[in-house]
Amino acid sequence: MLDGLLPQSAAAFALASLLIELTPGPNMTWLVLVAAEEGRRKALPAVAGVALGLSIVGTISAVGVAEIVRSSTLAYETLRWSGIAFLFWLAFDAWRGVGGEEAGEGRNYFLRGLLSNLLNPKAFIFYVSVLPTFVNPAGQLLEETLALTAIYVGIATGVHAGLVVTAGALQPVLARPQIERIVRRVLALVLAGVAVWFAISTAR
Repeated sequence: MLDGLLPQSAAAFALASLLIELTPGPNMTWLVLVAAEEGRRKALPAVAGVALGLSIVGTISAVGVAEIVRSSTLAYETLRWSGIAFLFWLAFDAWRGVGGEEAGEGRNYFLRGLLSNLLNPKAFIFYVSVLPTFVNPAGQLLEETLALTAIYVGIATGVHAGLVVTAGALQPVLARPQIERIVRRVLALVLAGVAVWFAISTAR
């Protein structure tokens, strides 16, 4: 255990992280959509992109950049509306059902997963508001913050991978065009609904 980071604090943070990740949100909805429509092979790069995005946000939060986002209305609103627009674009893209045979699509899903978290102000706020409450002020603050970030990213990635595997198992059933189109458009509408919820829940 990292010097200063109390085992009970790490365990409590891990439980809180698990409960947060089990709550439906943009990541969960989009990853299920990709896995159900395209299968696990194309959804797993998206999981990796989400994980990298969470890692980057956690790292820059550890050095204080997220405080700027929290304290600056302009920075927060710019990030917030960029994230909302990106979620609506993902929903529109899913509704269109742009096919998945173009070269480099795995990379595209990876980049989408990455951007969805870099443009998510709630991720910044989580790292700057929730995570510090589990840090021991008498310990090594930067090291503890990075350690808790690693715990959160690990749990989030495990939950996301589990969702992708489960949803991907249904992909063969959804391969029939009529069923695929109905499910894809229902999930696209759900994702659009998540974007609306995101807009309302992140308003200051």
